[in-house]
Amino acid sequence: MPLQLFLDLHSQPCRSVFLFAKVNNIPFEFKKVDLTAGQQYSDEFGKISIIRKVPVMRDGDFILTESVAILMYMVQKFGTPDHWYPADLRKRAQVNEYLSWQHMAMRLHASKVFWFRAMVPLITGAEVPKEKMDSAMEDLNSSLKFFEEKFLQDRPFIIGEKISLADLVAIVEIVQPVGTGLDVFKDRPKLSAWRERVKKELGPAVFDEAHEVIANVHNLRQAFEKNGMLELFKTKLQKLFN
Repeated sequence: MPLQLFLDLHSQPCRSVFLFAKVNNIPFEFKKVDLTAGQQYSDEFGKISIIRKVPVMRDGDFILTESVAILMYMVQKFGTPDHWYPADLRKRAQVNEYLSWQHMAMRLHASKVFWFRAMVPLITGAEVPKEKMDSAMEDLNSSLKFFEEKFLQDRPFIIGEKISLADLVAIVEIVQPVGTGLDVFKDRPKLSAWRERVKKELGPAVFDEAHEVIANVHNLRQAFEKNGMLELFKTKLQKLFN
């Protein structure tokens, strides 16, 4: 029986898991969890994961949450090429270093900008206060600068000549605010060149497939209204500004 991957490709961690499985020809069943419909709150999904977040992997009777854990599980179970998570101690440590850093830096800041630029106006009909937007952009720009100077430097990929899990996790987060019309790659030639190398390694077709929903983020309000979730998200978002 193939893996079951519970995903919504609006989610960056879901895209990393999806891309990794596709690129490495890992057989899996795509189990859509529609976040705009609140399916993560359903009784059915609650039986799979009490965390009620995606992604979730089910391998027989074994259930695993958290995208990084899922990626490492697939690496080891399916014996994927060494460059994804190298056996070499120092290269593996470099991958781990980025994966440890990114949660409270790149992921946090890129997600906040995405929500502030797209989701808040779509759901509430109001723009985020300028001081909050400026602060969020400052944090994102700081993370992007640190990414280039610390993690990428003058290497083709984060650990050197080969793509790794670190690059995969990085690209899905960095692309997220692009869906709002913010070109984070503008005036960043090093970052732009890295993006093109990552996209080439993953395959342009599957890369675009994974990110198609983010390119159409303007359709989300209609989805929230259709699924009756607009008021719930309005309530959640109001807490950000109180």
